Formats: sequence, structure tokens, C-alpha cells
Amino acid sequence: MKLIIQIPCLNEEHTLPATLADLPRQIDGIDCIEILVIDDGSDDRTTEVARSLGVHHIVRHSSNCGLGRAFRSGLDRALKEGADIIVNTDGDGQYSGACIADLVKPVLEGRADIVIGDRRTANNPEFGAVKKLLQRLGSYVVRTLSGVAVHDAVSGFRAISAKAALRLNVLSTFSYTVEMIIQAGNKQMRVASVPVDTNPATRESRLFRNIPQFVSRQLVGMLRMYAMYRPMRFFFYLGSLLSAIGIIPVVRFLLAYSAGEGDGHIQSLVLGGAFLTMGFMVFVSGLLSDLISQNRQLAEITLEKVRAMELERIRNTASLEQAALARASDPGRGTEQP
Repeated sequence: MKLIIQIPCLNEEHTLPATLADLPRQIDGIDCIEILVIDDGSDDRTTEVARSLGVHHIVRHSSNCGLGRAFRSGLDRALKEGADIIVNTDGDGQYSGACIADLVKPVLEGRADIVIGDRRTANNPEFGAVKKLLQRLGSYVVRTLSGVAVHDAVSGFRAISAKAALRLNVLSTFSYTVEMIIQAGNKQMRVASVPVDTNPATRESRLFRNIPQFVSRQLVGMLRMYAMYRPMRFFFYLGSLLSAIGIIPVVRFLLAYSAGEGDGHIQSLVLGGAFLTMGFMVFVSGLLSDLISQNRQLAEITLEKVRAMELERIRNTASLEQAALARASDPGRGTEQP
């Protein structure tokens, strides 16, 4: 059983040594632990520091692609390196490395495909009152949209089985946290949460400049993913809202018309007709989007199989190369002895 711990980094040369030192070297049930650093276009010595500290694998982006792309690059590389379980943690050392054993346990026991570390923000002194409120509200919205009972939706401390990683398709460049949960819920993956410890903050977040920006971008991501996986329901709600707004002025016109005062309320009929027309168009858009969604699901199934075939080819090639090296180092190996 091979575990790869991936660490997306952006200018983490000062915090990376402590983060790496905190990671476990042995975990019960894990035969091999390797470290993967994704340098997302850092302009400091992040890559050099990672290499000097003996990191097993390094992926470097030539420019900053965003946390979502860095996370996806890490999953792809970890799968190619033969990971059975992938743990994602932050380069600033926010999460306690000692909790990785608890994080991978549900995956090892076959109880979960994805495990999310719950920072227990309600009792965490690192979170202010505003952040605690937004975290509770955001997690509630994500639970509603995804159908997944997750307590800390934006936690980046996660364990993912190789099979689950093959099925995930992270599209956002901003972040992967919410998108991943909504995908997992709609693909019927088993998601669990475990309480984890956090370390004192070493710096301000580089993911967003302020809370309003973070909230707005996460909301846009939630709506996009929900519309992608539940298009009929999304457009039905939107179309129903527009139609309900349109019915009100139409009813007003009909009441006035029945009282013989319809001439003075034509604008209500026009306004109501416009909203009803928009509602009907949204319903039609929902039908078309639902058909497109079915095609997207077929494409995702195909992509998953292609990825599995590619990984199988890479592993077979690696096995053949190792066998060839073994024969070259021991010419008598495999030959019949008299």
C-alpha cells in the first residue's frame, strides 16, 4: 500500500521545511510513504528547498495556474507514481502531520473513498467570529447541494483513494475544495470526515485577498458545479421563479380587465408576458442542458477508462524496465543452471 502526500506550494521556501518535518514517516497499514511537491509558479526557492530536503517527486508549473490546477497536477503525478492513497495538505503547515494516520484510516478500512479533515472551526482559536459563521453557512450550502454530510467543506486536508482520484475532474483554477465535494456527491462516492488538529498560522492566505472575494468566487463555483451536475433541477427552479414573477402582473391585468379597467394596465400584461417568456426559455434551456449533461457523463466515463489504461501502460513499462535492469545486473538470472 503506497501513500503519496502531495503539497501544492506557492512561494513556500520558508514554511516548507517545517511542513515536511511534521509529516509522518511510518503509518500502520502503509508500506511506503512518498512526498510530492507541486510548485505552482513560485518565484522563490521553493523547488530548490524541496529538492534539498529529499522530496521524492516535484511537479513545477512555469507560471501560477491556481490552486485547483496545482491540485489536479498533483493527483495526475501521484497516480502515475503508483499511489494507492493520496493525501493533500498545505505548504504553510496549517494541518498537523500527525493526523494523516487518522485521515487515511477510513480509506484503508474501505469505509470511504474520500476523507476530509474537520478543523472543528467552532472551537478553533485560529478562526474569528466572521470566519466561523461563514464556514458554518458555506458547509451547510455545500451539504445541501451535494448531499454529502461534510462538516468543513473548504478544508484542504484530504485523503483520496486512487479509484476516486481517477474519477475526479477539477475544472476550477481558483480552488478544488467545494467542487470536489459536489462531484463526489453526484458520483455517489463515499465521503467521510474526521477531526484533525491545526497549527498556528504562519502567514495570511494567498488564495484570496479578502473574505468577500473568497465568498463570491466560492458561490460562483458552487452554482457552476450544481448547474453542471443537476441542470434540470437548477433551471427548473430558475424558470419557476421567473414564471412566478410573470404571473403576478398578468393576474393584475386580468383582474383590472374584468373590472373594465384593462386599458390602463397593458404594461402589466407586457411585463408579465416578458417574464413568462423568459421562464419558458429557461425551462427549454434546462432540457437541453440535461441532454448535454448526459453526454458529459459519457465523456467522463470514457476519460476515466483512458486514464486507467494509461496508468496500466505506465506501470507495465516500469515493471519491464525494472526486470531489464535486474537481468542486466545479474546475467545468470533466469537461465537454467546445470
